[in-house]
Amino acid sequence: MTLPLVAPLAAALVALRPGAPVAPDTLAVTPPTAEYVVGIASEATDEVAIVRFGPGGARIVRTVTVGMNMMDPDGPHGLAAAPDGKHYYVTTAHGTPYGWLWKFDAATDRLVGRVQLGNFPATLQVSPDGHYAFVVNFNLHGDMVPSDVSVVGTDDMVELGRVTTCAMPHGSRLSPDGRRHYSACMMDDQLVEIDAATLTVARHFVVTRGKEAGMPGAPMHHAHGGHDMSGHGLADPVAGDPTCSPTWAQPSPDGRRVWVACNRTSDIVEIDVERWAMTRRIPAGNGVYNLGVTRDGTRLVATNKRERSVSVLDVASGRELARVRTQRPVVHGVAISPDDRYAFISVEGVGSEPGTLEVLDLRALQIVARVDVGQMAGGIDVLTQRPLPAAR
Repeated sequence: MTLPLVAPLAAALVALRPGAPVAPDTLAVTPPTAEYVVGIASEATDEVAIVRFGPGGARIVRTVTVGMNMMDPDGPHGLAAAPDGKHYYVTTAHGTPYGWLWKFDAATDRLVGRVQLGNFPATLQVSPDGHYAFVVNFNLHGDMVPSDVSVVGTDDMVELGRVTTCAMPHGSRLSPDGRRHYSACMMDDQLVEIDAATLTVARHFVVTRGKEAGMPGAPMHHAHGGHDMSGHGLADPVAGDPTCSPTWAQPSPDGRRVWVACNRTSDIVEIDVERWAMTRRIPAGNGVYNLGVTRDGTRLVATNKRERSVSVLDVASGRELARVRTQRPVVHGVAISPDDRYAFISVEGVGSEPGTLEVLDLRALQIVARVDVGQMAGGIDVLTQRPLPAAR
């Protein structure tokens, strides 16, 4: 099902936090001045939907099958576009026993190459020069032992190495200059910084509430007992166990800060990169999961996985400008358009429900379009943005 541009006065779709400031143009939805092409991976259906969004709304223009096993889902999980827009990359997480990274031609969807990685490859990002991909091996179904980050040479699709980090790394993101890689240890309550030149762990930061501290060298690992993945954390937290359960690490556009999403405590830890110290904890929605930041560095967009909503935060003040309800539950990923105009949101859905791509207007603070995609929609990125011809 595809829906056209949502009516400008559909204020019921927006749930503003009580007392939050309302921008002057909150209800003034204007048509897009560019056309955007977005890729979104659906883990349960082994496909990537290519969605076009413009003045007429959002619609699927084609789907791409990703996987080798016809009897069992390969599970496309992460998706990232190359900086030059010529290729996009997809991780499949359900390998036997390991998953893969796939490279596709963005113009034709032709498979260019693939490489086997670790256990449950998940989030990925391509370096600014386009020659490397950093992929976290989330190890969802394995023991709670340190996992790693795979580094792939994208020209020849060869795994160059794996950097051991922590238990359940997630949220693979590079600093704007490509020199530092950040991921969060979901079961070890830490942010890990990798030196991208030497492929070694440079520093780690403990994000447990009340114990926040930056440290050099390799991260510590705690042995854990039984865990409850439905809540993304342990059922009975004890000393040393994750209270934050971080699920995302997002560097700022200037590289001076890193934001870490604490899924369990529903807040965001902000870390000063130079001082390697926490500057503040920002309240977020229930089960904050993934983060995106506008390129001008003024707004942080957070998906709230347990709340069926997306939060738009003012970076300077940490204040929530709007909390926008999504059509379906289990909100997953976010990708910001290059012009900072829109946030594209992936929603997994539950059971037999389809997944959804929702388009959030960051000026009007409203959902302005949505389209149904395959079940368990997760990885998402903007493949291209093309300006529309000026009206005469």
